[in-house]
Amino acid sequence: MAKQEFHFDFCGRGITVETGEIAKQADGAVIVRYGDTVTLSTACASHQAKEGIDFFPLTVSFEEKLYSVGRIPGGFLRREGRPSEHATLTARMIDRPIRPLFAEGFRNEVQVVNTVLSVDPDYPSEMAAMLGASLALCISDIPFNGPIAGVHVGRVNGEFIANPTVAQQEQSDIDLTVAGTAKALNMVEAGAKEVSEEDMLAALMFGHEQVKKLCAFEEEVIQACGKPKREIELYKVDPEVDAAVREGYEAKIREAVSIKEKLDRYNKIDELTDEAAAMIEAKEYASEKEQANAVKQAREICHGIEADEVRRLIIEDKVRPDGRKIDEIRPLNSQVDLLPRVHGSALFTRGETQVLSTTTLGALNENQIIDDLTTNESKRFMHQYNFPPYCVGETGRMGSPGRREIGHGALGERALKQVLPSEEEFPYTIRTVADVMESNGSSSQASICAGTMSLMAAGVPIKAPVAGIAMGLIMDDETGKYTVLTDIQGMEDHFGDMDFKVAGTKNGITALQMDIKTTGITRDIFKEALAQAHKARLEILDNMLAAIPEPRKELSPYAPKMGTMKIDPEKIKDVIGPGGKMINEIIEKCDDVKIDIDDDGHVVIYHMDQAAIDKAKEMINNIVRVAKVGDVYTAKVVRIEKFGAFVNLFGNTDGLLHISKISHHHIDKVEDVLKIGDTIDVKVTEIDRKGRINVSAKALLPKPKTEDQPKKEEA
Repeated sequence: MAKQEFHFDFCGRGITVETGEIAKQADGAVIVRYGDTVTLSTACASHQAKEGIDFFPLTVSFEEKLYSVGRIPGGFLRREGRPSEHATLTARMIDRPIRPLFAEGFRNEVQVVNTVLSVDPDYPSEMAAMLGASLALCISDIPFNGPIAGVHVGRVNGEFIANPTVAQQEQSDIDLTVAGTAKALNMVEAGAKEVSEEDMLAALMFGHEQVKKLCAFEEEVIQACGKPKREIELYKVDPEVDAAVREGYEAKIREAVSIKEKLDRYNKIDELTDEAAAMIEAKEYASEKEQANAVKQAREICHGIEADEVRRLIIEDKVRPDGRKIDEIRPLNSQVDLLPRVHGSALFTRGETQVLSTTTLGALNENQIIDDLTTNESKRFMHQYNFPPYCVGETGRMGSPGRREIGHGALGERALKQVLPSEEEFPYTIRTVADVMESNGSSSQASICAGTMSLMAAGVPIKAPVAGIAMGLIMDDETGKYTVLTDIQGMEDHFGDMDFKVAGTKNGITALQMDIKTTGITRDIFKEALAQAHKARLEILDNMLAAIPEPRKELSPYAPKMGTMKIDPEKIKDVIGPGGKMINEIIEKCDDVKIDIDDDGHVVIYHMDQAAIDKAKEMINNIVRVAKVGDVYTAKVVRIEKFGAFVNLFGNTDGLLHISKISHHHIDKVEDVLKIGDTIDVKVTEIDRKGRINVSAKALLPKPKTEDQPKKEEA
């Protein structure tokens, strides 16, 4: 196929799509040019279903090439290594709107690779890659119910902007990413500065209008160069196995779904599932493989019965598995100060979900270094989320965080950073860690609640407390009936159609995240979910504030204290000294204080002991202090010459006290009145062009009376 190009004017900025020249052996491949940003997206699928799996094996990657921003990677190898956090989050963001649009039972492996080749920060590579990923799938022979597209939405001075520039993002009070089809949105990711539900809904709808434009452009490309779709054999269960399991166990499983306690409910359903599997296993089969496949299908059928009953109860009877009302939150419990030595700690429990959060304060030079394609070089606030297997009563891998943990941590970080004090107001690096102790739904939102309280307990002067809640949706596509659920638990999340997380203060939203399993969410559903979330958020905030009503006025005794000062930027080199000699000497003499110096001369000193901070400030002051004519010092004699004495005024600054300036009386020898180590009060009388300082002690002494003056000898 020859090279083809397609052009589109998107909100006044051109997009060019190229195909047929690069990566031609992939099932689908497109180059997207958006300004100077260039991405390559490819899609490939296996021709045979992957055996032995019960899920859709889709992988989406976002490959950051540092040459795209003119940088050589750090590290010993000087090549790209494991994906950055930004790359992981972007890959998740592209995966989420694509995944629901493959047919149920799709078991062929699909891989979508997005490679960033060139980056202009004002033309987001994330959105170019999402467009490219959709097109690569749509023009390939892989069955896919797209297209989809995504767009960043900002708001500056009340006006919505599609794909704002870096400068516009800095002024924007909304940082929203939406994705979906021309019919509805199916992925939302947002941070906001306490924005109202009405304004956020308007931003979502604005974003969807832009998505529609991009999808219409994609349809033109697909019509021009799309391949016929291949036939894919979708996975289906054996009708005979299905009939046998339903006859013997459907009624029992449906009854077990209504057991209120999570572990009791799960244990009973597992017990019935095991019985059904054993019944199917006891039948005769032509081979062991056929038998194993039938047993596996029996378990899948039981799982499907469980899902159907959960959904039926909620849609038809408005009854939830644990008996709650549709908008009812599980029991809440908030505690602080569980851990005596950490800088701040809190425990938040909502039903069977529980998160322990700790806050640690550090010097600004402990900021996280960022090495990715964004314009961010460091990060002052880190919210990290851990989900150990024991929190759901299982065994499993422990180690570095996976994509899910990184995603949940980023959501909590986005929600909390909106209310953090500025670096000038609170010059600390801040790290919160959320360890999930127990989980039955929406531990990410519990981590936001616990994180808020641990920040307050640590004395971080946040602007307002933040709480989070997860909303769910059960929808019948045939009838159009749906139910929006408040505070979804694990079963409702697993069997439901939407996971819609909303975090914010009493004044407005600070973060949103939505994932769905249906084709999209309408405006009415968004509006209802946001309204229910607002009510729930206020209820949770009341419980949190009963435990800690406001940020502590004092830091923990184990947190580093802080002192600030301002110096002339020209003096920074003097404080540092050659090879860092001077600043290292200050650190050593002041019990290993930590010192941060900005280019503008702003100095922050950290230590557990205020006395060490004060000593360091004094030493720095002595280095940067400049003597002025008229200043008075208690100086120390450091050298004696025939013509006078050199005295130390402060730090490394000495002045010359001429013999004639020591006293009103005549002095034959300096040694007659001064010796090295003596102190004497002096006044700066002159600073010459070379910066040499002359001082006088006589200027501070009262003039002697006339009669006290020695008489001249008569001739």
